[in-house]
Amino acid sequence: MIDEPGSPDCRLVIEAKRSLEDVLRVLDGLPHTDHIRRQLLSVYNQLEGMHDLKRAGGAGVSFRSSDWCSKTTDVPAG
Repeated sequence: MIDEPGSPDCRLVIEAKRSLEDVLRVLDGLPHTDHIRRQLLSVYNQLEGMHDLKRAGGAGVSFRSSDWCSKTTDVPAG
């Protein structure tokens, strides 16, 4: 199956997830790497959450700044 991501943000997240998948496959053959694999899987799941956010928010969500968030969501002052 060929992925055709619709935005540069999606392409970056997909590439990062693929890279982590490669690392996880390599580590699977090494002993005593369970803790590292769990940490990388956590990062992978965070990227998946970002990807879900982008898919749900479309152009209103950008990961291009250090304070990325939905541009359509106002954060209450507090």
